[in-house]
Amino acid sequence: MTTFIQFHSLTRYGLSNPNRDDQGRPKQAMIGGSPRLRMSSQSIKRALRESAFFALDLEGNRGTRTKRLHDHLLTRLIEQGQSEKDAAKIAGQVAEVFGKLEAPAKDEPWRHATTLAFISPEEWAFAEELADKAAAGVDLPDKKALTKLVLRKADGAVDIAMFGRMLADNADYNREAAVQVAHAFTTHAAQIQEDWYSAVDDLNKKEETGAGHLGETGFGSGIYYQYVCVNADLLVENLAGDTDLAAKGAEALLQALVQATPRGKQNSFAHHPRAEYLLAEIGPQAPRDLSGAFFAPVTGQPWFDASVTALEDTRAALDAAYGPGCTDSRVMHVGQSGTLAEITAMVGDTIRGM
Repeated sequence: MTTFIQFHSLTRYGLSNPNRDDQGRPKQAMIGGSPRLRMSSQSIKRALRESAFFALDLEGNRGTRTKRLHDHLLTRLIEQGQSEKDAAKIAGQVAEVFGKLEAPAKDEPWRHATTLAFISPEEWAFAEELADKAAAGVDLPDKKALTKLVLRKADGAVDIAMFGRMLADNADYNREAAVQVAHAFTTHAAQIQEDWYSAVDDLNKKEETGAGHLGETGFGSGIYYQYVCVNADLLVENLAGDTDLAAKGAEALLQALVQATPRGKQNSFAHHPRAEYLLAEIGPQAPRDLSGAFFAPVTGQPWFDASVTALEDTRAALDAAYGPGCTDSRVMHVGQSGTLAEITAMVGDTIRGM
């Protein structure tokens, strides 16, 4: 029986542009026929992985997503005294375990992978060790054997265990994501606003009175609904049965979810919101998000209270129709009830007791 941990949060963002589209404007979506502001799940996962909670609480247990393993190994070997030609050959043999490499530019030894690879600390260390041995004169095995020496199906990389990975050339070492992250969107209709701004040349005091630079930027504000689902059993499995590490990961995920944000235009708008409503649900019941609460955009004032009511009413209606959506739950509603510490303890205790 699988245990699912589901989080539903509501967060007020002031004027901001945390996640931009290809034109630099806040991302949008049409939901229920009305325009909303949106943050992509990719940007949210990036914010989670880059948060202080992951960096501090999961130090030594985070993967590296990169195309540049070859360049790292090349630099390492050259610093050890290898010729550029020999270093490039060794680095290429090892780095290709994680995916195909681009053809090198003329007279350049540097080669990036064609796709990003999510590499665990353990795999990174094995890659360095094998490259060092090759530089010392030890023959590397063929690619198939080399792959078995380097890649792992489960290891201590919590973010890989959570968000999964795909290695196109070595599908046996793919990792199924234990954490699903939805796109966040405003519970109410919201539109982009435009700001025209100028910058002044500090040394231009007399000759010209105009601006030294003109520009435009988009921004918006709103109450965002965010849904995250954790397959606790898969998280533990992806971490080779280490329930304590899985619990630490889930706790860091929760802390980051309600406090970390995508950092687009953060220096311009200084957005640092925290979730003001958080519902955590735990149990073997099939997961269900509560986004349907906001297909009809919230219109009542105050919007935040109306958003909480819509979410809780939808939850109650689904529970009445399908049966309870969880075995245990906690709510943090800032200024009214519950604390983040209580919910974090519930999540950690659940996984450590598995």
